[in-house]
Amino acid sequence: MSDKSHLNGKFNNILVSEIENPKGLKVGLIQLNRPDALNALNIDLMKEVVETLESFDKDTETGCMVLTGNAKAFAAGADIKEMAEATAIEMLLRDQFARWDRIRKIKKPVIAAVSGFALGGGCELAMTCDMIIAAKSAKFGQPEINLAVIPGAGGTQRLTKAVGKARAMEMILTGRMFSADEMFEAGLVTRVVENEIYLDEAVEIAKDISSKPTIAVQLAKECILKSFDSTIEAGLEFERKNFYLLFATEDKFEGMKAFVEKRKADWKGR
Repeated sequence: MSDKSHLNGKFNNILVSEIENPKGLKVGLIQLNRPDALNALNIDLMKEVVETLESFDKDTETGCMVLTGNAKAFAAGADIKEMAEATAIEMLLRDQFARWDRIRKIKKPVIAAVSGFALGGGCELAMTCDMIIAAKSAKFGQPEINLAVIPGAGGTQRLTKAVGKARAMEMILTGRMFSADEMFEAGLVTRVVENEIYLDEAVEIAKDISSKPTIAVQLAKECILKSFDSTIEAGLEFERKNFYLLFATEDKFEGMKAFVEKRKADWKGR
């Protein structure tokens, strides 16, 4: 049964919709919607984002998700007003990053469509996604050092793994913003496109992914993420087991049969 709870909820900080896809499963679209605050990531917004991603993940009619903001900002950072007077113990008890950890457990691919500012927590949120499609206007940065703190939602770890030690040191220790082209060259961004089409481009890629056999897509994502937190030997073993596992799916037999018969495969998602 398809889970549609993401379309039935009432949201204060995000907009949620489904995009039809003639090529395959639908695309789930989540838009951060705090324009007056440049989509600053407060606790309530993150709660809505994570729970909606999880709902799309359970929805058998959805193949991929796109997370976006607006033309001016993907998200300009965390909501500093929520932290300005907080003590270390209050932050520890709040455990706000536990919600971020749940994003890593989303099985289906998530694409960030970024325009304008992606700073601090906004940059970190984009990095939790599996791909980043950036408008030429996009600006990435980790300016926490200017507030006498450091990135806390994975910035020092994911950024370093994506762009390397030297560039990560520069971004985090200086706090300066980097252009979409710079981040593409550094390896953080998947594709840079004209400002007017950044969301369309992300949706088209999501539609393409949603047309592929779902179990293979999810296991491929899982293997790629595994490479970031394991040795090459452990990663190869993990990949091999998932490769063999796919030979138990109906889609594997259909895909190979369709290839031999020179026809389009009819994926069943099982």
